[in-house]
Amino acid sequence: MGKLTIDSLDLKGKKVLVRCDFNVPLNDDTTIRDDKRIFDAIPTLKKVLSEGGKLILMSHFGRPKGKVVPEMSLKPVAERLKDLLGKNVILAPDCIGKEVENIVSAMSDGDVVLLENLRFHPEETDGNDNFARKLATLGDIYINDAFGVCHRAHASVSIIAKYLKNIASGYLLGKEIEYIGGAMRDPQKPLAAILAGIKIDGKIDVINKFIEIADKIFIAGGIANTMLKAQGFEIGNSIFEEDKIDTAKEILLKAEKNNTKIFLPVDMLCGKEFKNDTETMYVDTEKQQPGWIAMGVGPKTVEQYKTELADCKTLLWNGPMSVFEFENFAKETFEIAKIVADYTQNNGLISIIGGGDTAAAVKQAGFAEKFSHVSTGGGAALEYMEGKHLPGIESITEKGFEMKRKFLIAGNWKMNKNVHESIEFAQELTKSIVNDDNVDIMIAPTYTSLYPVYETIKKSHIELGSQDIFWEKSGAFTGKISADMLKSAGVKYTIIGHSERRQYFGETDATVNKRTKVALEAGFVPVVCVGEILEEREKGVEKEVVKRQVVEALKDIQLNDFLHFVIAYEPVWAIGTGKTASPEQAQEMHAYIRSIIKNIYNEELAQATRILYGGSLNPKNAQELLSQIDIDGGLIGGAALKVDDFSTIAKIAQGIK
Repeated sequence: MGKLTIDSLDLKGKKVLVRCDFNVPLNDDTTIRDDKRIFDAIPTLKKVLSEGGKLILMSHFGRPKGKVVPEMSLKPVAERLKDLLGKNVILAPDCIGKEVENIVSAMSDGDVVLLENLRFHPEETDGNDNFARKLATLGDIYINDAFGVCHRAHASVSIIAKYLKNIASGYLLGKEIEYIGGAMRDPQKPLAAILAGIKIDGKIDVINKFIEIADKIFIAGGIANTMLKAQGFEIGNSIFEEDKIDTAKEILLKAEKNNTKIFLPVDMLCGKEFKNDTETMYVDTEKQQPGWIAMGVGPKTVEQYKTELADCKTLLWNGPMSVFEFENFAKETFEIAKIVADYTQNNGLISIIGGGDTAAAVKQAGFAEKFSHVSTGGGAALEYMEGKHLPGIESITEKGFEMKRKFLIAGNWKMNKNVHESIEFAQELTKSIVNDDNVDIMIAPTYTSLYPVYETIKKSHIELGSQDIFWEKSGAFTGKISADMLKSAGVKYTIIGHSERRQYFGETDATVNKRTKVALEAGFVPVVCVGEILEEREKGVEKEVVKRQVVEALKDIQLNDFLHFVIAYEPVWAIGTGKTASPEQAQEMHAYIRSIIKNIYNEELAQATRILYGGSLNPKNAQELLSQIDIDGGLIGGAALKVDDFSTIAKIAQGIK
């Protein structure tokens, strides 16, 4: 996280907004049943107080659906915080408004204010910009320590970061990024994953991710039942997914091709009925009987785990291996928890529990403190393991200027593929491209396919781009598309000033500038295209042309903490002509563009800005071009229309940085 951690900030005298996850379970009398989420946040809160900051806490609680529900007040949390912090905690009557502003203004260093439930306002879950701005006005610094909601693009989770200069992760979120993020990016090998759950559909992305990066995958629960059924085994009355049999076969085949070992249960603990007090028996997997229900793995499987995990250096575990909620079926899950805890303590295993039911199981087993890390997020942990970009984490890691630039592999589909073809293509792409934290993926389909494609890729790590944007909000502009229209379709990037638009549709430096301004104001990442034609290169004026285009595109756009754009260099003479810019020619121009940005703004922004190559990048030339120090990816045309070509380029990028 570098400079974006709480330890990097000067907190003294500052109003510090901390987003926590205080969504704790309550008893019938509104007392707190389990205060772990509050307790886990205390190190971050004490850091602010010890440094002399004014602590302003934000959290959601329950699902009031945008209405004030007294039973979902954070009052019990305020009372518990008083005990844990040893200080008075003022519970504000709301999270925004004049009365709240007055309370915050009256704070002294070391004071604590807890804002009332954020979700009493529908704007919180809507990700409303104005609501986020109102929250931001209460503080000088924003700290995100709520991993459990980082997969939500809510106002207090990700949008608020746009309106505060100083932001960082708290200690709790920092650990999630260090352990889960670190394990998915650069794990110590061998890497193992234990995955269980009722449905393949809910875990297919994380299974596919682990097939690419793990050495061993242990699967149980309903997912295992479906895979066993796909192999022709009798599974009795055990839960499985009939419509996912073919998917299960594909997963097993993919694992075999990738030399990733998948371990299914070798024996089962079965029950006659799905309840605690029922007749039970242990049976080998291939000898399961009709009428019985697999409720968990058996002792032979536990022994298999013990043997196969002995040499592993990293383990991520998501999903209990049995119906541990039933006392008579909890034994095997608890035994596996003990094995993993022992290996963590004695073998140097890095063990990471992926939140939710698994965290509850290992806590109930009494071993939670012996694991390397027990995640505070259920759905967030799973999506992070899948390789998805979580809005709450992205808003922190993308804020400010970072010297290390991620690759961006962007596909411009131009006027190709109808809606049905686009959906089918996007589906194949999500299966073919494996996420890497150092490589971003974007595709820009036609306008008619934007939202259907977004619906297809929204649960993946692939982002959506548009091929253009218009600078007016609405009106008699037939055929144009506004920023609001694009935002409602799920767009994150927008391509501006593409060479073909300059050639065929009269795009000028002035209109590129208008489009860039409106894109930045709307919160998009503009991909600004620049480049010379053959005649200009032959005359030796290519640098003058490109400099003019860059300078004019960024005219009157002021440097600020939120300025974030991409430049795509398109040597127009090398597009569709059979000619290709040499790696040396491409590198020279990319370095020159970076120097232009430095002269306009500063060295820091120049080094942070991604500059893509857009001159017929393909699988054959990608290695050489992407290996150049100033080339940060590609804006791809023809090769983006073939799943194999596009995914190959993405994999080449993953292998370079």
